[in-house]
Amino acid sequence: GILPLDSEESGLCEVILVHEHYLVRKPEKVCWVEAAGTVRDGVRAYTALHYLSQVSPGKTVLVMDGASPFGTIAIQLAQHRGAKVISTAYSLEDKQYLERLRPPVARVIDVSNGKIDVAESCLEETGGLGVDIVLDAGVKLYSAEDESTSKSQLLPHKHDIITLLGVGGHWITTEKNLQLDPPDSHSLFLKGATVSFLNDEIWNLSNIQQGKYLYILSIIPILEDVMEKLSSSIFRPQLDEPIPLYEAKVSMEIVQKNQARKRQVIQF
Repeated sequence: GILPLDSEESGLCEVILVHEHYLVRKPEKVCWVEAAGTVRDGVRAYTALHYLSQVSPGKTVLVMDGASPFGTIAIQLAQHRGAKVISTAYSLEDKQYLERLRPPVARVIDVSNGKIDVAESCLEETGGLGVDIVLDAGVKLYSAEDESTSKSQLLPHKHDIITLLGVGGHWITTEKNLQLDPPDSHSLFLKGATVSFLNDEIWNLSNIQQGKYLYILSIIPILEDVMEKLSSSIFRPQLDEPIPLYEAKVSMEIVQKNQARKRQVIQF
């Protein structure tokens, strides 16, 4: 299950009281580690690709940092819905991982050396039409000299995202501090494009949304569907080795510093 923001108890408990809206029955053939490591990313992927952008067959989806745990699930969901997927890789290991995925992604854009133009590559892959859905992993808001970390150097600039977005496209962003200037808005207006923010907690922030965890738009049982796709191997998560409880604090520090490249699961 998933703990809501107002939960009074920690997830690191042997017994915990949780409302049934936040729980789903685990399929017998799915192990506990896979279930725990996939449910959150599965909900995020459904929120982005079903609720915010309505992915469908024939559409082109760009998933930034596709080798991340969330990116992996998003790629698999988009492909299952019949979409063509393009992804970026931040290292040689990420590139090799993405190239081994089956079904294969249409194109892997290696941005690790900083010399590849993401917008140019996407426009080339789509015959100049642009992509229908962009799911970013953060964007570069300022000029290169103002960015402090090596990771941010690899992120695309917001202008690149707008450039590669097709007419009527959807930009799903995880950048909570995104700032769009008037020229940016004008470009999006000319394309009839939309910008949506992917907030992990959106489904439990409002009481009126209760139950949509289970039935998005009263059609898709989202948590149950995530487990079903995990059971049928449509979802193949990026999981690290299970971590014992006594190492939970160290693991949490790694996650908070964005240094974990695989999903961390604490095992009692």
